[in-house]
Amino acid sequence: MTASRILIGLCLLVSLTSVPVGAEDSPAAPAAGGGAIDGEKLFATSCGFCHQDGGRAAGRGPKLAGSERPDAYLINRIKVGKEGAMPAFGRAFSDTQLHAIVAYIRSLKDTGK
Repeated sequence: MTASRILIGLCLLVSLTSVPVGAEDSPAAPAAGGGAIDGEKLFATSCGFCHQDGGRAAGRGPKLAGSERPDAYLINRIKVGKEGAMPAFGRAFSDTQLHAIVAYIRSLKDTGK
């Protein structure tokens, strides 16, 4: 098994174990009291394994802070992944969750790391 397949497997394992399956427990449901979806928490539990320091530094995946890619590109990359580099998360997140993750990424300050 190649290193990239192992990495993809690890990222997939992290994403599958961090996203509850039941709709009543799903992160897609607003927090108790009608709160907004926490894009930072979704990022930390599913993306933070590869995108270090909350996306502020390169790790197994690239640094996301200061990304000039359009939102539509980021959402598509999260949904379909990148062969040999990033697993697809299209079935793990609702559109609302994807927008919350992208909003979190946009909130990151580029520290130059």
